[in-house]
Amino acid sequence: MPAETKVALRCEGLQRYLGKDEGRVHVLKGVTFEANAGSVYAIVGPSGCGKSTLLYLLGLLDQPDGGKIWINERLMSNSEDAIRTAARGEHIGFVFQFHFLMLEFTAIENVMMPMRKLGRLQPKAMEERAAGLLDSVGLGDKLHRLGTHLSGGEQQRVAVARALANQPTIILADEPTGNLDVKNATIVFDLLTRLAKDHGQAVVLVTHNPEIAHRCDYTRPMMDGVFL
Repeated sequence: MPAETKVALRCEGLQRYLGKDEGRVHVLKGVTFEANAGSVYAIVGPSGCGKSTLLYLLGLLDQPDGGKIWINERLMSNSEDAIRTAARGEHIGFVFQFHFLMLEFTAIENVMMPMRKLGRLQPKAMEERAAGLLDSVGLGDKLHRLGTHLSGGEQQRVAVARALANQPTIILADEPTGNLDVKNATIVFDLLTRLAKDHGQAVVLVTHNPEIAHRCDYTRPMMDGVFL
């Protein structure tokens, strides 16, 4: 199968309930979705329709109440916690609306953190890869700058580099440009999608920004826990 048509992520019939007793809400109602390597997908819809819940399930941060999830055609939804944690570190990169950097560490130290956790590279190789990623997002001259000394747009670019650190199969992004002005939002989106496409990664992002959604390869509108 050609690389561009490889299914990187697939889910079938996902169900998710939140809350208890009379407050129990049926958030996802049988969602089926797949993402191919090298393609960018936007999930759009009103607040509360289940977009972020779906993203957290696809990222193996939460478990569905029903349905299945595959990563690289390996069934992951029913795996034990240790297997899911290992799969997240190896196959999934996250970019959130809030960058979640360790601000007391430098840019390069933040990008190296996922690599240290995965333990696949030697320290010198980690540092070289982190430096290369930061250079690719336009921060090659700020490798050793503390997070507190970076602008909001720069912090989010570090977050993009960090998400790509372990060469994941899938990038999941939850409102990655939501806290940025138009200029920086465009820069971050362009970097995220260009770098992911260059390396054949699937990108699935949740966004309220219609311009960003329009520029993705595919747009999937969601309403009341189902795709329209």
